[in-house]
Amino acid sequence: MSTLTGIVGFRGYSGAELIRLLSAHPYARPVLLEHRADSGDRPLPLGHDGPPRLAATPEAARDAGLACIFLATPHEVSIELAPAFLAAGLRVIDLSGAFRLRTPDVYARWYKEPAIPADLLASAVYGLPEFYRENIRGARFVSNPGCYPTAANLALRPLVQAGVLDLGAGIVCDAKSGVSGAGRKPSLKTHFCEVTGNFSAYSILQHRHVPEVLQNSGLEESQFSFAAQLIPVHRGILETIYVRLNQDADLHQIYADAYANEPFVRRYAPGQVPDLAAVNGTNFCDLGIVQQGRRAVIVAAEDNLVKGAAGQAVQNLNLMFGWPETAGLL
Repeated sequence: MSTLTGIVGFRGYSGAELIRLLSAHPYARPVLLEHRADSGDRPLPLGHDGPPRLAATPEAARDAGLACIFLATPHEVSIELAPAFLAAGLRVIDLSGAFRLRTPDVYARWYKEPAIPADLLASAVYGLPEFYRENIRGARFVSNPGCYPTAANLALRPLVQAGVLDLGAGIVCDAKSGVSGAGRKPSLKTHFCEVTGNFSAYSILQHRHVPEVLQNSGLEESQFSFAAQLIPVHRGILETIYVRLNQDADLHQIYADAYANEPFVRRYAPGQVPDLAAVNGTNFCDLGIVQQGRRAVIVAAEDNLVKGAAGQAVQNLNLMFGWPETAGLL
């Protein structure tokens, strides 16, 4: 019998991706939780009603036998809903940035909003399976990583831990994202006429995903320069990361040792790098390195809606419920 999993925010891009993945999942079945009564749906063909729907309340979810709730919602909505679902005995996987940071003061600084209670932040397990798999297993509350930090952390953390980077020289991460990363809510910045044929940088050095990279890769803010850029494609993230080494080192071997048994991290041969076409629609994060002596450029690519959001959330669901980690994703 399939485990029922609720999705709040199913009309957004990440929520729609969750529906797609869970509808074909061997052990889970999606239920759509209505949080906004004023949101319209696209028409469906006759005879195709889609997953069942409930009100987005803890009582309705518990009475229907739901085991886990995905919050594909803005962070302010997740702050409102997550505690109530947890108090009702449900497991929660939050795809927003509300609970990713460890301390209230860091959250308040980067999100420019009042601090979240420290005990609530502490109760959320950071859901990057490649680093925190054992913490995720059996967890009640998982905070799904951001799309940019997923790629950056997978690229940088093994090198930082190996001690081979010249951190005094600084790390530069030039990160490009498709427009779906901005969410479905319309804005002038993401309007078709503004995006098509254009290429723009934003939130330079101030992007709210920066502290996620710092806290999970072991870097200081002064060592990491991050620029987000919007490219005129629907989906995908490609990060070009520039580093200098403090010693002669084989970065390919460091990655091979770190990710030899990881099903969703793919490595490229020396001198070869991934592109968006290689990863879009998949839960893979692909890593390639071009190295010349003590200079190196790392290219990390992923689908921002899959490994950067819904796919990683399903990967976390699989771990939380003891299913094969690749279920519904390969």
